[in-house]
Amino acid sequence: MINFEEELSHFKPSLEVEEVEDAIMDSDLTDMADIMMNLIKEGSKNKKSDE
Repeated sequence: MINFEEELSHFKPSLEVEEVEDAIMDSDLTDMADIMMNLIKEGSKNKKSDE
């Protein structure tokens, strides 16, 4: 039978997962809301310059 406590004691988290987590946390991710806000700001600037 499997001794789960013993198996868990052998477990070590993957370093790759930790590296990916650090890379994601350090990067500046732009979502769709940010893109839409930038487009609205640019559109309003262009509209004011046309007037």
